[in-house]
Amino acid sequence: MSEIQAEVKKICQTCGNDRAKMMDIVRAVQQKFGQVSSEAMNLIAKCVGCHRVEVESVVSFYAFLSKKPKGKVVIRLCNDVVDKMAGVDAIAEAFKKELGIDFGRTTPDGKISLEYTPCIGMCDQAPAAIINDEVITYLSTDKVKEIVADIKKHYDPSKLKHRLGDGNNADELVHSCVHNGLRKKGQVIFADYKSEAGLKNALAVSPVEVINVVKTARLRGRGGAGFPTGIKWQFTRAAAGEKKYILCNGDEGEPGTFKDRVILTERADMLFEGMTIAGYAIGAENGILYLRGEYNYLRKLLEKILQNRRDKNLLGKNILGKQGFNFDITIQVGAGAYICGEETALISSCEGLRGDPKTRPPFPAQKGYLECPTAVNNVETLCCVTRILEMGAAWFAESGSKGSPGTKLLSVSGDCKLPGVYELPFGVKVKDLLKDVGAQDAQAVLIGGPSGQIIGQNDYNRTICYDDLATGGAVVVFGPERNMIDIAAQYMEFFVEESCGYCTPCRVGNVLLKKYLDKILAGKGEPEDLDILQKLGESIKLTSRCGMGQTSPNPVLTTLKNFRKNYESKVKKVSDGMQPTFDIRAALADGEAIAKRKSVIFTK
Repeated sequence: MSEIQAEVKKICQTCGNDRAKMMDIVRAVQQKFGQVSSEAMNLIAKCVGCHRVEVESVVSFYAFLSKKPKGKVVIRLCNDVVDKMAGVDAIAEAFKKELGIDFGRTTPDGKISLEYTPCIGMCDQAPAAIINDEVITYLSTDKVKEIVADIKKHYDPSKLKHRLGDGNNADELVHSCVHNGLRKKGQVIFADYKSEAGLKNALAVSPVEVINVVKTARLRGRGGAGFPTGIKWQFTRAAAGEKKYILCNGDEGEPGTFKDRVILTERADMLFEGMTIAGYAIGAENGILYLRGEYNYLRKLLEKILQNRRDKNLLGKNILGKQGFNFDITIQVGAGAYICGEETALISSCEGLRGDPKTRPPFPAQKGYLECPTAVNNVETLCCVTRILEMGAAWFAESGSKGSPGTKLLSVSGDCKLPGVYELPFGVKVKDLLKDVGAQDAQAVLIGGPSGQIIGQNDYNRTICYDDLATGGAVVVFGPERNMIDIAAQYMEFFVEESCGYCTPCRVGNVLLKKYLDKILAGKGEPEDLDILQKLGESIKLTSRCGMGQTSPNPVLTTLKNFRKNYESKVKKVSDGMQPTFDIRAALADGEAIAKRKSVIFTK
């Protein structure tokens, strides 16, 4: 038996030869061999009892997996909008120079691969990169030289020399240079709290009463959509089926969002307590934390915290003496796919499938993970649950705004003096937030990430809440010097790359939006292009299958609305009747070369 046969079989056996554990299997094979080869895919399919094409469909979907060999060390440089604003292009050139390769390539000795990656949740300390699972922040060209030289000594990123971050980032199980960047603590998530109090209070009453407490607190999902958490739990509990699941969405891939990173680092106990309360409320025995692949550096710490909770009987059988309440939590690590932040795509990924969104209805509360009733909640939402059960519904509802009780964690980055995480009551005005972060001269602010909206100075008196400017947490500030059409184009490039490709409006429509933006930026735009952008964007929103396609045109539509003069200054009427994007000389070049003479072109 060859090494690959032995290792793949061992990995599959460790995962119980379970088809639903496909993500764990292919991740382990990728880590062991630097690829998931055709031979490995055949072996995996045989071990778990599925078709080979099912394995390949997973491997080909996720950015961190590859059918072709990658280096022992993979450097993934983040090239999102904020990193570009922070000077990542110079960092990219430095890596190319030091390694002698371009992006998408591997060094001749096969040891180091260089790639770009979208937002890795480090916008407050950009430019940043992931080297295998090691996150390196505040990159500079000099630092690149040191990193490459250090890697070439041992080819082990865990041995890279760097300072340690604050809090649990300095824990021996994390040992990361990431810093929390917690600028302002509020009264809910980052206030002092009494561990276990919320869970004990929950277990003292019935599951239905727990749901009623959450409903009375008027807690709404913190992922951005704002669906009432208590109602979601009520639907899940009432759904037919003995087995139910609680899934925590820890896949904060929205560019500009990094608040969950800080919660997972410093408030994991609070999160797991919230998941346990949710499990009790809906009647689940199993919970899954879906951890984005970019945060895998936190996994050992999270596993230790889970084990500590088991040791204290806060997880497992008959929790805290409550007979019949059995609940435990496992961690499912992703592999680089923005779409998995959409709840049904996340469920698909947990099932060991491509991260394709599922058709709704049925909704997850009716038929979710493994076709069982499932409640999917955001990291921040579940932390709020812990505090609500500790302090009471009235305490929670007394802060925030009328339609948006409680506090909101905001991830602020871009052109500001004080980037980081701010916990503020719902209802804060944009202008007050900009004052806090040192960005009073902001030309524009992105609220809710690229799937949210880009607003201008006329909207700075608006408030951040579900009834006005809803957000999952991302706030990106753009200074006076930024070209907002270019910013929109960069975000559209991200959506083009991250579309799962299932439906035509999203797969094709976003490409067309990007094409027209590029045309305008190249100085070849026509006034009618603005109408085309508007109608095309609206069509994509209306006809796309899932939340990604329904929000992906927002960078275009909101900049068209709020920065229309910028667009109008870039377009002009064609006077000669020629298409501005058609270069007649380029089209005739081959023929002229054959004829060995220039063509005569007649114009009006």
